[in-house]
Amino acid sequence: MFSSEPVRATAGYPVVRPISAAEHGAFVRAQRSVSFLQTPAWGRVKTEWRSESLGWFDGGRLVGAGLVLHRPVPRLDRFTLAYLPEGPVIDWSGDIGAWLDPLAAYLKEHGAFAVRLGPPVVTDTWSAAQVKQGVADPDIRRLTDLPARWSDPVGARVSSRLKDAGWLPQNPRDGFGVGHPQFKYQVPLAGRTEDELLKGMNQQWRRNIRRAAEEGVEVTVSAGGQEDLKAFHDLYVHTAERDRFIPRPLRYFETMFAELSAEDPERILLYLAHHQGDLAAAAVLVRVGAHAVYAYGASATGKREVRGSNACQWAMIRDALAAGCDVYDLRGITPTLDADDPHVGLVRFKAGTGGEAVRYVGEWDLPLRPLVYRAFDLYMSRRGR
Repeated sequence: MFSSEPVRATAGYPVVRPISAAEHGAFVRAQRSVSFLQTPAWGRVKTEWRSESLGWFDGGRLVGAGLVLHRPVPRLDRFTLAYLPEGPVIDWSGDIGAWLDPLAAYLKEHGAFAVRLGPPVVTDTWSAAQVKQGVADPDIRRLTDLPARWSDPVGARVSSRLKDAGWLPQNPRDGFGVGHPQFKYQVPLAGRTEDELLKGMNQQWRRNIRRAAEEGVEVTVSAGGQEDLKAFHDLYVHTAERDRFIPRPLRYFETMFAELSAEDPERILLYLAHHQGDLAAAAVLVRVGAHAVYAYGASATGKREVRGSNACQWAMIRDALAAGCDVYDLRGITPTLDADDPHVGLVRFKAGTGGEAVRYVGEWDLPLRPLVYRAFDLYMSRRGR
């Protein structure tokens, strides 16, 4: 069992210490897949946080790594929330206390009042057919009302051990919170062909892809030059106004493309779907190893009928397959299957790809200084997180 108390290095316990961005980047490149939120470049994107790269060493060998984002406590700047989004990158299948005890000890010694992490570990999956069935059944309100098609014993074990060790789950009922979503929608790619992927989509998706081709929609791929990013951002702001969410500023995307591209020129790409000279849709694809992620998207209300968004998605799926990726990740969904819930439209759209809904272990907090943690939690609840 692991705890917040300092732990000295002993046999079987890797030693945690800071590593350079170069060491961290080399470790990431040696893995089959890693979340882009756990790359050293992501720390340079999140300019409002202080970041550091930590490594786990077995003797002189680097065996694990994590990007830690530090958020200070208001009026108590010497204490921070230490956040490892979708990380760390360690062996989650064994004794996780041997990994997390030295992490907690190091972070407490260096001023953290709590650790928040999001293990990249799956607990359950549901097929597209199950999602469709659930939406159609008025007695089914949530994914978890359905039996999982597959459950991972590693995910169940990680959740159980975190809970037993005093970690606190941070997963809101609707699946979205201050951190990253627990439920995602993903399309498995390994061992499949383009034809198989297309046949796996529902009829509406296939029809929309054909419609885009018939309408002459042309999808181009950009490294994110100034003109292309500005065009994407203008459309993204339009989308935000239509769909009622708060858009990120252009500067954020400029930084994101600059930093991720500097780490790997193939890391982040911008897909632009034009119709008769107008930008109909655009999307951002991020890839680390064998994991491709649809990170952001935008679409023109007046061009919906030409199905530029479907054209972008199909182009990104095909490119991810050609790059040897194992999975195409459409990111977060809510677990709702209630036909009257406004979020169910997003679930339907993503399920049309024929992939699978995936539940992860989610995000967990370990308070290291309980009084400070309670004060921070109160502050966040008052400001609506």
